Amino acid sequence: MAKHKAMFVVLNDKGLHTRPSTELVKCAGNFEAEIFLTYRNYEVNAKSILGILMLAAEKGAKIAIEAEGVDAEEAVTAILKLAQDGFNIKY
Repeated sequence: MAKHKAMFVVLNDKGLHTRPSTELVKCAGNFEAEIFLTYRNYEVNAKSILGILMLAAEKGAKIAIEAEGVDAEEAVTAILKLAQDGFNIKY
C-alpha cells in the first residue's frame, strides 16, 4: 500500500478552528486513503472534525500529514493545497 507524508504550516490567523477544520474534513472525505494528522505528539484521523479540533493547532503550527491507500498521494497533495489556500477561509 502506498504511503505518503508531508507537512504544512497553519496560515490562518485563528488556527485550525471549526471552519477550517470542516473544510479539511470535507477534503479528506473525498479520498479512500486513511489520512492522519500529527501535531505535538497527537495523531488524529483527518476525517474526524473532533479529532482535528482536539489538536488545538494555532497559526504557525507545523502539522504532519500521513496518508495510506490507493489515492494517498492525491489526498496529501489536496490537503497541502487547501492549507496553502488558508482552508478557503477569508476573514
